[in-house]
Amino acid sequence: QVQLVESGGGLVQAGGSLRLSCAASGSILSINAMDWYRQAPGKQRELVASTTRGGSTNYADFVKGRFTISRDNAKNAVYLQMNSLKPEDTAVYYCNAQIFTLLRGWADYWGQGTQVTVSA
Repeated sequence: QVQLVESGGGLVQAGGSLRLSCAASGSILSINAMDWYRQAPGKQRELVASTTRGGSTNYADFVKGRFTISRDNAKNAVYLQMNSLKPEDTAVYYCNAQIFTLLRGWADYWGQGTQVTVSA
C-alpha cells in the first residue's frame, strides 16, 4: 500500500509564511508528478503547484511569486513554501502524486489534507 502524509499546516497572520511537507511511503517503485491542490469551503479543489521528477514546476496564477514547490526524490517527498499568505489562501491543502507500484501500475494517490488558515 501507498500512503501520502502531509504536515505543516496551521494558523498564520496575513503576510506570514508556512511550509507544507508531504512524504510518500509504501511499495513505491517510481514517482512521476507530485502536486499540491487546495480546497476552500464551498469551492472545488484546485491545482496550486506541480513538479515533475526532473524538477520542472508549474504554478497557478494566484500563487505565482509567493509559493515555491520543491521535491526530494530520495525521500519521496514534496514541499510547498508559502510566503506572503493572504486570507484567500485559507483552505485544506492536499498532496497528490502519480506513483508506480507492482500491484496497481501507475495510479494517483492523495494525502489526507492539512488545514491552512490565514487571518486578516
